[in-house]
Amino acid sequence: MQMSWTHHVLSRRRALTAATGLAAGALLPPTAAPGTASAQGSALAPAAEYMNPVIWQDFADIDVIRVGGTFYASASTMHYSPGAPVLRSYDLVNWEIAGHSVPMLDFGAKYDLNGARGYVRGVWASSLAYRPSNGTFYWLGQIDFARSYVYTATAAEGPWSRLTTISTPYYDAGLLVDSDDTLYVAYGNTTISVAQLSPDGRSQVRAQQVFTTPSSVGTLEGSRFYRINGQYYIFLTRPANGQYILKSSSGPFGPYTMRQVLLDLRGPIPGGGVPHQGGLVQTQSGAWYYLAFVDAYPGGRVPALAPVVWTADGWPVVQLVDGAWGTSYPSPAVPPPPRPVTPMTGVDTFDGTALKPRWEWNHNPDHTRWSVNNGLTLRTATVTNDLYWARNTLTHRIQGPASTATVQLDHTAMRDGDRAGLALLRDSSAWIGLKRDGGVTRVVMVDGLTMDGNWNTTGTGVVRAGASAPSGRLWLRANADIRPGTGRLGTFSYSTDGTHFTRLGPAFSLGNDWRFFMGYRFALFNHATQALGGSVRVTRFELSVP
Repeated sequence: MQMSWTHHVLSRRRALTAATGLAAGALLPPTAAPGTASAQGSALAPAAEYMNPVIWQDFADIDVIRVGGTFYASASTMHYSPGAPVLRSYDLVNWEIAGHSVPMLDFGAKYDLNGARGYVRGVWASSLAYRPSNGTFYWLGQIDFARSYVYTATAAEGPWSRLTTISTPYYDAGLLVDSDDTLYVAYGNTTISVAQLSPDGRSQVRAQQVFTTPSSVGTLEGSRFYRINGQYYIFLTRPANGQYILKSSSGPFGPYTMRQVLLDLRGPIPGGGVPHQGGLVQTQSGAWYYLAFVDAYPGGRVPALAPVVWTADGWPVVQLVDGAWGTSYPSPAVPPPPRPVTPMTGVDTFDGTALKPRWEWNHNPDHTRWSVNNGLTLRTATVTNDLYWARNTLTHRIQGPASTATVQLDHTAMRDGDRAGLALLRDSSAWIGLKRDGGVTRVVMVDGLTMDGNWNTTGTGVVRAGASAPSGRLWLRANADIRPGTGRLGTFSYSTDGTHFTRLGPAFSLGNDWRFFMGYRFALFNHATQALGGSVRVTRFELSVP
């Protein structure tokens, strides 16, 4: 199915004038195959190039849509809260985090770290859609294989609210708003089904199995549902090395025929996996793109973008460079953006009274024990010697291929038994921070925080190095090399003036097993081991790249 990049997208795109008057979110017909009459029409001028991955941060199970001149994407977040970030872009290359579709994981006490834990549960592959008839965004996903939830908002940044709960768990759901405004959901693992929702989107009115994956293919899941040029398509992934598509000319309930889109395709990240489980999206000029993710542990699953063309009989073809998903392509031809997007790196001084959408908590926080007011105050919320049980641990994705997080922290109000600092957080973790015991505060580097395959704690940490901590302010720094393969090291240092940093402890080897799914994150934490009442104040966080 792959074609050489010599059949360039420049000969594939329709003139921008063809989009004049195009309704918001409307789909133009697929562009024709190379060599056909329409493929030989007017070409756009050569454009600048973009590099893959377009976002080197952990955003997996991507769904991507366009509304007017704006692109939006959604991603999995598992046990992090708020969940299901909504990303926004004007060119498919430069992205910002606009908000979250799931404001709180109110799906049971385990998501509050209350008697149980929700690690590797929560928000899995889900779907984002826009309904022009009521000007509303829809998020749909299943939780804990028990039921499905629908959230809505009139703006991507929110506020988002729960519309309904549906008893059917739509596993790896793809939501389609059809041209007649009917809502359909494609879902399932190996056995693929389609459900029709009620006009108000609150309930299911019909469901039917539409496809059984041949044993020769194996597992198909990760549905994305489209109607393009009168045909219905269900875009499916074969984890973690293939992408397939089903096509029906007879309506959303089939019958469907299947073709392979890609299999064992070399990806754009050295040492990383095969691009898969993303979505198709069309620009205003009619060009098509596939936004997929690449397994790139320890950093997680990161988005990569490639152009797509269509065969004369209506099947998508990913455009390749030397037989692989390109590390670069000509940038999409789109109108100039109305403004620059907000960078995913840089400084946060926690100005204002709300966290910026780049931040997500490890499980739901206790909102009575943190505050933002030109600085972040973390009051101890849990008495535990286990960071994996500690509430109000605030996380930030790591920027690849390597980046550094630097935190300015005031520890004046810590109490005996408190532990606070900056972690590299995953199922094998390490941190630099402060231990206050017997009235003495020390800066320490700790590793050996581990979980087993059932996400139970097997190690609560071992102090590898320590030093006397000055009173008042301290700067903590963690560097993470998240390149797959031979990199994968984290190092820690501290400073008393914010300029001169002292390395503390040995290098930490970042785990690259995929089964935790989420990649490493930088994490700010403060928990008690004796009694509640202490606090720390973070006045500055900086995520920088070399």
